[in-house]
Amino acid sequence: MDAMRKQLDVLMGANRNGDVEEVNRNYYDRDVCRLFLAGLCPHDLFQLTKMDLGPCSKIHSLQLRKDYEEAKSKGSENFDRELEDMIERLIVECDRKIQRALKRLADDDAKAAIAISVSEVTLTDEILQLSKQIKEKMKEVDTFDFEGRTDDKIKAQEVVEELRAKRADMQATLLLDAFNKDRASLPTPAPPPQVAAPPPPPPDARTQEMINEKLKKAEELGEQGMVDEAQKALEEAEALKKLAPRTEPPSDPSKYTAADVRITDQKLRLCDICGAFLSVYDNDRRLADHFGGKLHLGYMLIREKLKELQVLSVMYHFLL
Repeated sequence: MDAMRKQLDVLMGANRNGDVEEVNRNYYDRDVCRLFLAGLCPHDLFQLTKMDLGPCSKIHSLQLRKDYEEAKSKGSENFDRELEDMIERLIVECDRKIQRALKRLADDDAKAAIAISVSEVTLTDEILQLSKQIKEKMKEVDTFDFEGRTDDKIKAQEVVEELRAKRADMQATLLLDAFNKDRASLPTPAPPPQVAAPPPPPPDARTQEMINEKLKKAEELGEQGMVDEAQKALEEAEALKKLAPRTEPPSDPSKYTAADVRITDQKLRLCDICGAFLSVYDNDRRLADHFGGKLHLGYMLIREKLKELQVLSVMYHFLL
């Protein structure tokens, strides 16, 4: 229920039922989310993923954010440091997971631990321009939400999703090109040596007994002048000689399941943004799903926000 309530809040606003008395609240109240006021609440980023932090227990209000921003512009309030600390903790935890995964890969195969920098490979002018458009359109979403223009907000959200899908497809194409080059550099396994087929095994005891009986019968028929019948018995004996004991079919390595394949045999690479495993054999659709996933988008957003806060912090201390 909490997750559904949060989704409705995102779509229609926290005051959709008219039961949130924002006029009686101040941005500095204890039950108001300071991280949301500062621009980003991590609880909203990873919903329904393995990093889901659960619904935020505090109030998210665009009106109170506007009040906070006015106070911040006058120099009386600044919650950026609290948001920066929270984001840094999430990024440090993610980076530690990445380093542990790289070490595990290196322990099995040093070449498997070569990490392609996803952020560098997919950072082009066109991608940056799309990211800028998404950011501007998200501001429109907040504006429409604040003004109660639900239809315009929904349309703006649809544009955001279209831009994100377009960016994900472009990122997937760029990374796929990098993976193709990476895959070409991998050593090609030598073909197995050609081995001569082994001679057929001797027949088992029961088959050999039947062969002896056929040969004896052919001899007796021959002595009786029954040439055709004797020839037939000889042919049956020869057919029995060709029968080999039943053996298990050889295993086919191409039919092994994923569980049978070592992790390094998949030639995995790590996304240096969210820490997800990617295979150099992934197709463009699989990579696009990764770039458009909540986990990747969430970590990309908080990394961008951290850089923004760090720049603002430097500028603030410089002006002092």
